Amino acid sequence: MNKFQETLMKYLMPIANKMEQQKHLQAIKDGMIAVIPVIIIGSISLLPLAFMNLIGSGPIYDFLGKYMNVFTYAGMFSNDMLSIYAALFIAVALAKRYDIYNGQTGATAILVHLILSGLSIEGGLDITYLGASGLFTSIVSAILSVEITRLLIKKNVIIRLPDSVPSMVGESFASLIPLVVNVVVAVIIANVSLAVGGQVFPAAVMSVLAPAISTMDTLPALLIVIFLTQLLWFFGLHGPSITSAVWASFAIAYGAENIAAYAAGETVTHIFTYGFYYNILQVTGSGLTLGLVILMMRSKAKSLNAIGKVSIVPSLVGVNEPIIFGAPIILNPFMFIPFVFGPLIITVIAYFSMTSGLVGMPIANPPGFLPPGVGAFLMTLDWKSVVLVFVLLLIMTLIYYPFFKAMEADELKKEQEETA
Repeated sequence: MNKFQETLMKYLMPIANKMEQQKHLQAIKDGMIAVIPVIIIGSISLLPLAFMNLIGSGPIYDFLGKYMNVFTYAGMFSNDMLSIYAALFIAVALAKRYDIYNGQTGATAILVHLILSGLSIEGGLDITYLGASGLFTSIVSAILSVEITRLLIKKNVIIRLPDSVPSMVGESFASLIPLVVNVVVAVIIANVSLAVGGQVFPAAVMSVLAPAISTMDTLPALLIVIFLTQLLWFFGLHGPSITSAVWASFAIAYGAENIAAYAAGETVTHIFTYGFYYNILQVTGSGLTLGLVILMMRSKAKSLNAIGKVSIVPSLVGVNEPIIFGAPIILNPFMFIPFVFGPLIITVIAYFSMTSGLVGMPIANPPGFLPPGVGAFLMTLDWKSVVLVFVLLLIMTLIYYPFFKAMEADELKKEQEETA
């Protein structure tokens, strides 16, 4: 086991460290996570529509139908324009990592994104690609605007005013040349895309990314994500923080598309959403450790019993660092198999539960850190999703049990030796 751990650490740690240090990946992750509250607002605005679909008829149904435009009004300015917020947050995150952030950073990214994604039509602007379908373009917009600005600052191609000038005025003039250059570049890209490709830039981006987009929402992709997340955790690295740099943008885009499809009365097609990851696959924390916590609370080993009692309340809201670092699960040979491979079984069960129609698909994106079952129900509005969560937790408890008993026996032996 020690040789196996040394081999994994030799090859895994450098990759994980590079991902953690890669500024663009981390900025995308931070920006996409920052946009989740906006998605939650959009999800909340859809709840009346979902409730109306559940009850089917009656006076409440008629009331909701009459005022549905009012209830869903916020959705037009949240989910329907999600990519604008993503461009803002990603640009701010990247600029801060380069230490070039100022008040104009987000505005520049938004302007670039609007030029690349918006299509001028008679009487206004086509916002088709300002929602979920423009999320990947928002990544391009944010990174492009910040990198152009960084290059101009590095080459000192900016207007510098004397220190006596108020900082707000100084920042505005310093941002003027980068803003002009960004706008010119964005206009060129947008028009070349229309002239050469015959389509708006976001459509071109989506066509290029189509293979990757379709591949991520599959069982093999989910299994790889969960396996790497658990493996990184086992070696003491924050698994979701590292792997989400790759998958978060896809999962958030899928979730936003599901919400838009449900609002339009269309079929919901995606499973791998942010809510599905945290409220089903990682409910009560990475490794679905609630059952293990309960086993530890009942343990005769004093140390395990104490850790279990300390960990129970955080685990109920998805915070399981106390048990990961306290048991510890990290580099614990007893926990390697259940913690790393057990969640893969859970992933397979959850995936087929939804693809088979047994459990409803994600139609909303509830906040994280909710008690078991609560987030799943808000995400699907299907009571069977609550049952699924507790079945998965029970299965994980059964997987943990024999390995826990072996760990407990070893711990009891150590305690007896200490008291002897």
